[in-house]
Amino acid sequence: MIPIQEYVQRRQRLLDTIGDNDILLVSAAQEVTRSNDTEYTFRQDSHFFYLTGFNEPDAWLVLLKEQGEAESILFCRDKDPTAEIWHGRRLGADAAPEALAVDTSYPLSELADALVQLLDGKQVMHFAMGHLAHADELVLAAMNKLRSAPKQSKVAPVSITDTRSRLHEMRLFKSPAEVAVMQASADISVRAHQRAMLYSATHVDNAFEYQLAAEIHHEFAMAGAHSPAYNTIVGSGDNACILHYTENSDRLTKGDLVLIDAGAELEGYAADITRTFPVSGCFSKPQAKLYQLVLDAQLAALEVIKPGNTLVQATNISVKVITQGLIDLGILSGELAQNVQEKTYREFFMHGLGHWLGLDVHDVGDYKIKTADATVDRPLAPGMVLTVEPGIYIAPDAKVDECWRGIGIRIEDNVLITEKGHEILTIKAPKTITDIEALMSLNKPSSTGNSERA
Repeated sequence: MIPIQEYVQRRQRLLDTIGDNDILLVSAAQEVTRSNDTEYTFRQDSHFFYLTGFNEPDAWLVLLKEQGEAESILFCRDKDPTAEIWHGRRLGADAAPEALAVDTSYPLSELADALVQLLDGKQVMHFAMGHLAHADELVLAAMNKLRSAPKQSKVAPVSITDTRSRLHEMRLFKSPAEVAVMQASADISVRAHQRAMLYSATHVDNAFEYQLAAEIHHEFAMAGAHSPAYNTIVGSGDNACILHYTENSDRLTKGDLVLIDAGAELEGYAADITRTFPVSGCFSKPQAKLYQLVLDAQLAALEVIKPGNTLVQATNISVKVITQGLIDLGILSGELAQNVQEKTYREFFMHGLGHWLGLDVHDVGDYKIKTADATVDRPLAPGMVLTVEPGIYIAPDAKVDECWRGIGIRIEDNVLITEKGHEILTIKAPKTITDIEALMSLNKPSSTGNSERA
């Protein structure tokens, strides 16, 4: 759990970036209608949650700096006994200062008028214009009131500066408390993948993709992760060749592989694991050859995942391993250098090697940075968390030997950059052929199965 003082420190770091007589605004998310008068499960805006830890809709955080003095103000939904009977408890403005460690708080019903007063006479407004439509409307309305009232001595801010680049940079580097939450989310997700493997092995020819997804979601919920971090992918057979396959509707077939891309969301933080395994628990020879190739590519990439190196360097290494392997298997022809130059591998490995991970599964943060001379690939640095996920996907109609067609394989781990190199947060999820087959040979499902370190 993130301690409340860490949210205070994050707000102070952001305040340190703004000038005297400036104002900074961050809005919470709103509930989203699913159908008629029902809503999707609420998910807080990541920027707002990062600065407050507050999980109610419609709230606003205001940070001010005047004559060197900083102030934090929260606007949140009014206490309403009737609404709380129907829809749940609300924190309310009276309780917010102590609960969230803000200086002052007010009911949301006062926000529209208060914004006009708070913006009046400020030099710069720091606000992510275009991020949330409902927030834009409220801020623009307040700005228009100020601009149309010169006779009342009202003055709108001189300029607007986007806060996102600063928040993205802050969020890219995880604190020890964030890493602890992400490790817990990874551990839950590991157990979920193990559970799915065991269910598949003990229900051969009698299970559907959505049942594996149900096993995963059950493990998430029972461990305290209320929801997946993204739509769970369970692709068996050639469904695994569809990168974002989420129908999860087909029956599992003995002899096929199944690719599961699933991660829990715990206290707002995502895990993101992909494992590919045989439905029955035993790889065929062609499956094993392709699987080992993907694993070799991941292990080679991980060798250079350390401070000072770049994700692009790791990507280039994985591309070379995969391309050479595809040549060796007769799926590609010609020399390695020519194939890499012509990107022939892209027919079978068409996505990137990885992405940042955090409050969002595809987390914020620049992949390139500007130096005095040029824009360059960003070096990895301690505190970053990213995925490393090579894959091979051979379409059912690919012009290759029949034994390879319809096979899709991805192996994905969550990796923390440390001072000395990296730490794999998802290391306990079986990924060698030996470990997968050993786990799936067990005769009953288990949510706490262990495997050797891969």
